[in-house]
Amino acid sequence: MSDSDRTQIGTLSSDLDLIAGGCLHCLDQIDCLDVGRRHVVGPLGVTIGRTPPADIILPDSEVSRSHCFVSIEHDRLVVSDLNSTNGTFVDGHRVDGKAPLPIGSVLRVGNRSLRHELRTKEELEEAEDLDLELKRASNYVRALLPPPTTDGPIRCDWVHVPCAHLGGDAFGYGRLGDGRFIAYLIDVCGHGVGAAMLAVAVTSELRQHALPECDMHCPASVLTTLNRLFQMDEQAGMFFTMWYGVYDARTRTLEYASAGHHAAFLRSPDDPACIHVGNRNPMIGAVPDMSYKKSSIEVPEGATMYLFSDGVFEIRDKAGRQWSIHDFEELVLQRAANGEAEPKRLFEAVRKAAHAGPLDDDFSLLVANFD
Repeated sequence: MSDSDRTQIGTLSSDLDLIAGGCLHCLDQIDCLDVGRRHVVGPLGVTIGRTPPADIILPDSEVSRSHCFVSIEHDRLVVSDLNSTNGTFVDGHRVDGKAPLPIGSVLRVGNRSLRHELRTKEELEEAEDLDLELKRASNYVRALLPPPTTDGPIRCDWVHVPCAHLGGDAFGYGRLGDGRFIAYLIDVCGHGVGAAMLAVAVTSELRQHALPECDMHCPASVLTTLNRLFQMDEQAGMFFTMWYGVYDARTRTLEYASAGHHAAFLRSPDDPACIHVGNRNPMIGAVPDMSYKKSSIEVPEGATMYLFSDGVFEIRDKAGRQWSIHDFEELVLQRAANGEAEPKRLFEAVRKAAHAGPLDDDFSLLVANFD
């Protein structure tokens, strides 16, 4: 077992005497990029910063090299700001010098968040084993996603960040032959093992082009077949939304169908607005014997398509306002800096706007550029 496969613990529990009534003070990283990393605060305390020699290193441009110091005083955690540039916050309140860090409170450092928890040695060991299994499952799900493509008439890049160890989002793309190209995104209700298993099952059928009595070139046929195969009363009550499209490079025509899913965005380099590419069909699994409908659109030269899950825009920002798809559209319409990857730009913009802590839902964004 490699060290990278195990939960990262800043100070090993085996090296510490039990404190706080038989428990250890832990700082659990709860951001979507770092969920599962766990740090034990020992008698000497821990320094949090962007680079070594900090004990907890957070690679974030808004974190100072030595940002803050967390220590134990009378069996309680306190945090001291080390004259950081952007400040240290406990439950949204800026720390002026030193402040208590109660159990269950959230410490925000730059764009990263850590929750104070009390755990026994046994709980730490059990959590480490569970985290390892979930990490392996997450790596398997991620391995099913296609690699980015950087050449050819259609170039694709993406960001996929589950809000927990396992999420319910999946997507794929590739060639069908005869100059046709497919792209799809699945968003299963809920999170965790059940949602991930359903997403894997659907993705496997699509990857192998194994849907029975189905024309993979026809979005309506694909959704109709999936609805027949994955009825929610046979899937422990779970359903999913989906967007499926087929692009014909010979005619520059994109045929598509949505199943309870919001529209994708299509943006022409000469158009200051986004075209919403979607149609109205029920989600997959809810209505038996449903016949889905497709639509089509011509794709301009140099256009970019944005296909995404609702976790991309269903966030609550730092002011407490609930976003809509139109807020995300405003980000899309902003131009990226030269050489900046578009999926990464949009993820970082959403992460920066969102409230402290992990995003509320899985973040899946596929960006396709057409010649």
